[in-house]
Order: sequence, then C-alpha cells, then structure tokens
Amino acid sequence: MTEIRTTPVPPPTKHQLALMIWVAVFPTLTVLNLAFGDALAGLPSVLRTFVLATVAVPIVIYGAMPRLHRLRARLLTRAVA
Repeated sequence: MTEIRTTPVPPPTKHQLALMIWVAVFPTLTVLNLAFGDALAGLPSVLRTFVLATVAVPIVIYGAMPRLHRLRARLLTRAVA
C-alpha cells in the first residue's frame, strides 16, 4: 500500500505572481479589445479603459487566477514527486 503525502504548496513568489498575473491579464484584455473594440472606439480613452478594466478584473480574479494557481500547484507537486 502506498501512502500519498500532501504538503502544502507555498504561496507564489512575487516574480511568479507577476508572471501569473501577466499570463491572465494579457490574453483577457486582448480578447476583450477584439470583441468590444469597435463598440468602444467612440469613447474617450479613460472611459474605454474603465469599461475594459471593469469587465477584465472579475474575469482574471475569479476565472483565470484560480486556474493558474491550481496549475502551479500541480506543476510544483509533480516536480517534487
């Protein structure tokens, strides 16, 4: 019988977190710009940025980042095993 030990994965370093945020934010903003760019083209740049950030932040925080954290944990536990 094999025993599986689970050790908690440490939180990401600030460099890992910066990379994870970039990996989440860049594609999200790219897709949003492609999808809504024409509709938002007439808005002033500050208002356009506000709208995009208002849509992008929940997608990144509740969608992309949890997946990236799980992926990081899997990669780290595989590297240890």
